[in-house]
Amino acid sequence: MHKVPVTVITGFLGSGKTTVIRHLLLNNQSRRIAVLVNEFGEVGIDGELLRDCQRCEGEGSIPILELANGCLCCTVQEEFLPTMETLLQRRAELDCILIETSGLALPKPLVQAFRWPTLRTGATVDAVIAVVDGQALASGQLVGDRAALEAQRQADASLDHETPIEELFADQLSCADLVLLSKVDQITLSERARVESWLRQQLRPEVRVLPCERGQVAPEVLLGLQAAVEDQLERRPSHHDHEEEHEHEAFESFYLSLEGSYEPGSLVAQLRQLAQEECLYRVKGFVAVPHKPMRLVLQGVGGRFETYYDRPWRPQEPRLTRLVFIGQRLNRERIAAQLQGLAHREAAAFTG
Repeated sequence: MHKVPVTVITGFLGSGKTTVIRHLLLNNQSRRIAVLVNEFGEVGIDGELLRDCQRCEGEGSIPILELANGCLCCTVQEEFLPTMETLLQRRAELDCILIETSGLALPKPLVQAFRWPTLRTGATVDAVIAVVDGQALASGQLVGDRAALEAQRQADASLDHETPIEELFADQLSCADLVLLSKVDQITLSERARVESWLRQQLRPEVRVLPCERGQVAPEVLLGLQAAVEDQLERRPSHHDHEEEHEHEAFESFYLSLEGSYEPGSLVAQLRQLAQEECLYRVKGFVAVPHKPMRLVLQGVGGRFETYYDRPWRPQEPRLTRLVFIGQRLNRERIAAQLQGLAHREAAAFTG
């Protein structure tokens, strides 16, 4: 039987990976696509958004599978291997597999797993696609001020490596076969040119940078690259190549389930203030809005927030506001208390 091509979609928090996959599923051109979603946190926010594209329902459909509880490259032996083995038992029904890594996952250890005998005969990594946030890069966020950082590293002998976020970003670019520069509609042409020029300096010469808006990339561009990535990992260096294992101790996530409803403007203003006061990288989830039959999707990176209504609340579905927070040294009790105070009726929060 043929090897199933696997496309790994990686990228930093809030870069737009889920949006790209959702668009791909909605425009699959009759391809039979299985999706593995790796969540950092306890709530499958991204998986639910993908399911609601309604391309994953019906008899005989290929399910979206979520690997919860953190970085896929750290839990690969416990969860990823049996999940892939189960999928490959059905590979006659599949045209391709998409894997969305968490924003904190390193792609290279995941690709190395495809060298295992139980996977090698049934699957090949068609390509690694890195999604990067053009608006954030243009404003110096996520990767910071590169010139100032390099000057500081050269002046201070104790800074012999980059920060974890920068290492992660560099490793994702190093492993990529294609880089999607998202949110280009939110930056100027000169900013876009500057970001693209810098990105190309970080990439192998053959890696393309493709600007995109709202994840709208044609399937034939993303699929069928035939890179066989697992056979050429030596050309994709990583900061972690000489480490037996890695950890993400600097990051933490927690989940809030809040009763009551929230005015979007007030909620975003409060979250934006929390992002300034806390070391908060990412907020995502669903919001109940007063007198609205639709569910509000909320996505936040740093101080930037986006909201949109995705679908009506289902008849038996609890109208709860469910949010996942990702950051460092977060004061969970303080965050929960401030959000409870905004609810339109007494709120109860459950943290994990």
